[in-house]
Amino acid sequence: MKRKNVILLIVLLGIAQFVAVIQGEEDDVAEEEVDDEEGEENDDDSEVKDENGVLILTDNNFDTFIEDTDIVLVEFYAPWCGHCKQFAPVYEKIAQTLKENDPPIPVAKVDATKSSELGSRFGVSGYPTIKILKKGEPVDYDGSRTEEAIVSRVKEVAQPDWKPPPEATLVLTKDNFDDVVNNAEIILVEFYAPWCGHCKRLAPEYEKAAKELNKRSPPIPLAKVDATVENEIASRFEVSGYPTLKMFRKGKPFEYNGPREKDGIVDYMGEQAGPPSKQVQNQKQVQGFIKDGDDIVIIGVFSSEQDSAFEVYQEACNILRDDYKFIHTFSSAVSKSLNVSPGQVIMIQPEKFQSKYEPKSHFLTIQDSTTVSEVQEFFKSHTLPLVGHRKQSNDAKRYTKRPLFLVYYGVDFSFDYRVATQFWRNKVLEVAKDFPEYTFAIADEEDYADELKSLGLSESGEEVNVGILGEGGQKFAMEPDEFDSDVLREFVMAFKKGKLKPIIKSQPIPKSNKGPVKVVVGKNFEEVVMDIKKDVLIEFYAPWCGHCKKLEPEYLALAKKYKHEKNLVIAKMDATENDVPHESYKVNGFPTIYFAPSNSKQNPIKFEGGERNMEVFSTFLEKHATTLSQKRDEL
Repeated sequence: MKRKNVILLIVLLGIAQFVAVIQGEEDDVAEEEVDDEEGEENDDDSEVKDENGVLILTDNNFDTFIEDTDIVLVEFYAPWCGHCKQFAPVYEKIAQTLKENDPPIPVAKVDATKSSELGSRFGVSGYPTIKILKKGEPVDYDGSRTEEAIVSRVKEVAQPDWKPPPEATLVLTKDNFDDVVNNAEIILVEFYAPWCGHCKRLAPEYEKAAKELNKRSPPIPLAKVDATVENEIASRFEVSGYPTLKMFRKGKPFEYNGPREKDGIVDYMGEQAGPPSKQVQNQKQVQGFIKDGDDIVIIGVFSSEQDSAFEVYQEACNILRDDYKFIHTFSSAVSKSLNVSPGQVIMIQPEKFQSKYEPKSHFLTIQDSTTVSEVQEFFKSHTLPLVGHRKQSNDAKRYTKRPLFLVYYGVDFSFDYRVATQFWRNKVLEVAKDFPEYTFAIADEEDYADELKSLGLSESGEEVNVGILGEGGQKFAMEPDEFDSDVLREFVMAFKKGKLKPIIKSQPIPKSNKGPVKVVVGKNFEEVVMDIKKDVLIEFYAPWCGHCKKLEPEYLALAKKYKHEKNLVIAKMDATENDVPHESYKVNGFPTIYFAPSNSKQNPIKFEGGERNMEVFSTFLEKHATTLSQKRDEL
């Protein structure tokens, strides 16, 4: 029996040993496979692959490849781009042709949807984008996408003595800024920072526009200022973000409100370089504006271009040219039909906005003592009719004054619906005439569906709804009711007497708010952010925002660093679920960060620095803080 047990034990030990050996071999194989995979991955990070003769560059291998290459042709593409797909076979032919060049010239491509760092670095904003890199410096290719044209351009740039043409964009510094700007009839100036991604994307478009505008007669100059170097100039013109574009007319600064791509810049500046007021020759043209227009008609009447009043009018028009369309005439027939004399300006509301409750027109006589600012004030004072039509296109220019009383319904001034539109507008007119201190307007319910929703009126079931956009971002809604002048009057009176409660979209106020980062919602915004005893840094975020998620640990670290500062609050607010009840804190993207000083809550300072990390935030805080003590809880 003992012998059998011994034999069994030996057999079992042998099996165990065999299993151990096999397992060890499998582990070795598995390790080898992992090593192979890691090796392959490492190879993928740096290896430059070839696809039909075109080299594939990525964020990981680009710089290493470029530093050893004198010249290379690079296409930035997107896999889904139709133009890129159409161009692919042509590009492969180009690669083959340049490979046969003496010496060979490499041809590469970058998937800019994956290698986003490269796309940002080279300001790629459309696909395909083609660049020739010579000694690492990009040369834009703007010619036709044919093999012959591209090969010819690459060979030209590849010549040892080739140098890029001088920039069309003027470079301004403290030494030449005033001289250039003060002597230019019109000039566009970009204030930029070398590290700014938006500036890098704008740069090629800006340079192309500069080249195009330089061909005009007379040329329209474009210039740039490195605001990180020329601090005094940037400060003088209150540059707080990058890029900032400003127009200058004989040294006077004007906001640039135009596009930021080549064709848009060229068109906009071409328009700006022309006269601010267009000449009309006959009464028929004037009547066309009055009969069919949907904005105030402003007409200057003068004896000639040498009329001193015309010069004052033109200067006033120049300042406000982005806000109004101006016309003028030297025709005595037009002057007679309008019943005005040379040297006068008349403002007339379009026919559809005229009513028995207000004058149809307003006059100003420009005398020798009349200033440009007085003419401007005349324009601004008589812009709106008693009840106008608020639209997305005129909202920012015409309806910024608060409080604004809005009546929402199906607004349509086309022939078939004009009578119905005017029926409800007349109801509003009957009330608006008695409250000249307020601004009234009608608005199409579909154009402002989101605004109606924020007022809680999107499901009211009423044909006509009423809301008020108050000061400081407050909103008020009229309880759904059958609309009539009396109902509207009662609502306006309740607002005037302070009996209405504002509507605030808000998550519940947190029961416990003791964390380093305080949670702000619509209902406690006033209590936390507007507390005049404390400085407040507040981040407006969206839960789905990748940048916000990346910022979170840095922001938390910042809050922990300053957690013992009793008069400093580090806070955050989900701006997708809560109203921001103060218009000074505008949120146009995520994350948006403001510093609200204890002594200036209505004038918060927007964070617009480069990196969003604890060190940068600390510097920003300590620069603007009004309540920091000397003791800090340093990490």
